[in-house]
Amino acid sequence: MKHSEYFNRFTVIIVTGGSSGIGCSIIKAIQKLNPDACLCNLSRSKPDIFLGNNGKHYPVDLSDSAALSEIAETLRARIESAPAGEVLLVNNSGFGDYGRMPDLNIDKQLSMIDLNVRAVVDLTARLLPSMLERGGVVVNIASTAAFQPTPFLATYGASKAFVRNWSLALNEDLRGTKVRTLAVCPGPTRSNFFKAAGFHSPPMNKGAGGGLDMTADEVADYTLRAIAGRKSLVVTGWKNRCIAFFGSKMPIVAVTRIGAIILRKMRLEQHKK
Repeated sequence: MKHSEYFNRFTVIIVTGGSSGIGCSIIKAIQKLNPDACLCNLSRSKPDIFLGNNGKHYPVDLSDSAALSEIAETLRARIESAPAGEVLLVNNSGFGDYGRMPDLNIDKQLSMIDLNVRAVVDLTARLLPSMLERGGVVVNIASTAAFQPTPFLATYGASKAFVRNWSLALNEDLRGTKVRTLAVCPGPTRSNFFKAAGFHSPPMNKGAGGGLDMTADEVADYTLRAIAGRKSLVVTGWKNRCIAFFGSKMPIVAVTRIGAIILRKMRLEQHKK
């Protein structure tokens, strides 16, 4: 089956955080392949793009457990009323916060855990019964930060390690059913993420000679190809794959120390700008 034909099997597509960045690029890419799908965007801000005749934006803060519970019921009802077909759930919402843990706002750190970790598990668990009946794919956007401890991004990196490991474990839990999972691990991506995390501009960008960052559209393309290829894990780009490989194979204490040196240097360079 061709890559472009594969996505016609999905009649309901749910994307969290689809108003910008990787989530928005995934929506745009899917729309080209399946413009008739029932597309649901869950995000606090309204997207600038048209979600299609069957699309709808649901303004919701997924770090609020009560709000998530309410929107999950709405989504389950929409799935039940949709034409026969599979469901694609993309858990993309998340944010980071750069700095030494003692210097960071604890409320923001806890909110990060609520969004990056709890919301992923909660929303997936609430929608799984409907997905198991129809079939589908759960896509969880993790990060290359999931492969090693990340000083100065301690909570963010740990949250993405959870997402990666949970996604792979869930895939095994679901083996033999009509649902599978995919963990996507992008490296630095040109989006609003770094601004929200405290950077003036993305680190390791091509303009600085790093060449490690990718566009959100490139990450979306990797994601869709991995979904169609029935993969359970994808690291976007060969350079990111090399970093993830060595990060996971080197002694963990050593790689943590190296990471601290690199990330501290990035912070100093940001302050010089």
